Amino acid sequence: MASTPDLTTDPAQAEDAPTGGYYRWYVLGLLTLVSMFSIADRLVFSILLEDIKAEFSFSDTQIGLLGGLAFALTYVIAGFPAARLADRSVRKNIVSAAITFWSGLTAICGLATGFWTLFFARTGVGVGEGCSGPASQSLVADYFRREELAKAMGFLTIGATMGTAGGLIIGGQLNEMFGWRWAFVLMGLPGMLIGAIVYFTIREPRRGRYAPKDAKIEQQPLLETAKTLSRNRVFMGLAVGWAVQIMIGYALAFWMAAVMIRNFGISSGDVGLYLGLAFFIGGIPGPILGGYVAGWLTKRDERWRAWMPGVVSLGCVLPLAISLSSSAFWPFLGFFAVAYAIYVMSQAPILSGIQAAVEPGQRGFAVAIALFFNNLVGQALGLALIGWVSDWLSETYGALSLTISVFAVCLVSGVIAMAVFAWTAAQMGKSGYLARMAT
Repeated sequence: MASTPDLTTDPAQAEDAPTGGYYRWYVLGLLTLVSMFSIADRLVFSILLEDIKAEFSFSDTQIGLLGGLAFALTYVIAGFPAARLADRSVRKNIVSAAITFWSGLTAICGLATGFWTLFFARTGVGVGEGCSGPASQSLVADYFRREELAKAMGFLTIGATMGTAGGLIIGGQLNEMFGWRWAFVLMGLPGMLIGAIVYFTIREPRRGRYAPKDAKIEQQPLLETAKTLSRNRVFMGLAVGWAVQIMIGYALAFWMAAVMIRNFGISSGDVGLYLGLAFFIGGIPGPILGGYVAGWLTKRDERWRAWMPGVVSLGCVLPLAISLSSSAFWPFLGFFAVAYAIYVMSQAPILSGIQAAVEPGQRGFAVAIALFFNNLVGQALGLALIGWVSDWLSETYGALSLTISVFAVCLVSGVIAMAVFAWTAAQMGKSGYLARMAT
């Protein structure tokens, strides 16, 4: 980048961004691209992990820690301060600085000499969710009206799908051509360019311009914000439910490449290609359909922002069971794509529900709390738990231990998520959320 972004400039002094036309879709598209690189740089590790495991003789438990706990630690350090900054300063500058930083750390992963050097390099990549996520979602909420927000968040979620598929396909091919070290380096470089484009082309919108008339636009003191959010039962229900059900998403994104290699004995390049295509086939229409369905349903009853993710979290488990129990490759891949498509339909109502449930001056910090729960439960706990169960079952089930572990954790997560989201929907009337949305 030509210059370092000024993260603290008063956004009220910035020129207000257009409210309609094509420009807001350009901003959404660019933020989706940022999300794509965030997930690609994070999950490229999943297609490289078998080669990394072989070189360093890691256990599945260590691999799970590298994939999960490393990000949770980074989030504690960087996520909350960045979110507070996002609620009072120029959010597009935060996104620009974040993608530049984590892209550099992705490249540095290629220099790892063992578990701890790779662990600490991976923590830097976690800045992607910790810093860019809250600022990006807050920006989208100020570019799209509430009735359009689920649709917009559905498109933003496509970035995660493209990042997952791109990390697998491109990472797998780079691994076969150049090895896992150069794969990390080459995956990290494009983010520098994206950071510059974000900085120079996105205009900061007026904060809270689509919020209810009595909404609090200005940022409140930290303790007051934390206390308000902790008492917001709709927000807390959505955040906890999201953290539980995203254990399914991380299990599919992180462990399925290893499942395919162990169960079908194919190369990392072929796994990346075929699994990446499955993520595209299921993951592109899923969020878009989820956004439109959520928008249609919530116009009739706001409680669908909680009911819908609960239903699809449990609904994706059946095709996943068929996939994991298939001994033939193509049924395995086809039913996996179906399971993933159903799963990602849940993201639009969750993300739009969180933005609608909190004040404009709390949005960044609210997303930071939700993503912290995601990192703590979905990544740090979920990925490590799958690795630990796999190691525990390996003496009895051999290579199938990982398959069994993935399904067991996904099933339990789906059941618990359904219960949490049902409770959240019940709180929408009691807490006054429905009355507030009616205004």
